[in-house]
Amino acid sequence: MFKKRENVTEIEEGSILSPKFDKDGLIPVVTLCAKTKEVLMHGYMNDEALKKTIETKEAHYWSRSRKELWHKGQTSGFVQKVLELRIDDDQDSIWLTVDIGNGGSCHVGYRSCFYRSIPLGKINDTKNIEMEFKEKEKKFDPENVYKGQPNPTKI
Repeated sequence: MFKKRENVTEIEEGSILSPKFDKDGLIPVVTLCAKTKEVLMHGYMNDEALKKTIETKEAHYWSRSRKELWHKGQTSGFVQKVLELRIDDDQDSIWLTVDIGNGGSCHVGYRSCFYRSIPLGKINDTKNIEMEFKEKEKKFDPENVYKGQPNPTKI
């Protein structure tokens, strides 16, 4: 779908999009909140998700657990409106800046998927590292929003 990757100079210094998808046809995506500058989530896109994101200006991802295209916010109502889409130097990683209004991006109900902090310093017991919740309140109740749907993640 996108331009074939032909040489390093063209990929790193050229102006034509030529994304490098992994062996599963995916490219990692880090999504940032335009308002707060916090990282909201990390996901993946396949070529179709990237094309739809570009065309609709709304984030689409590939769900690895459900094995399907996923329009972020379609169920919760918190659509990620893409304000900027960047790709790194070797075109194998994407950075989205999005507007989610006052909504959330995490299927657990928090604003960001990165709602816990890991303490830094000496580790006495790796099986008992207690994290700190940085977000105290959820933006929505996942039980109400996703009732009757399969859990978006598998352990």
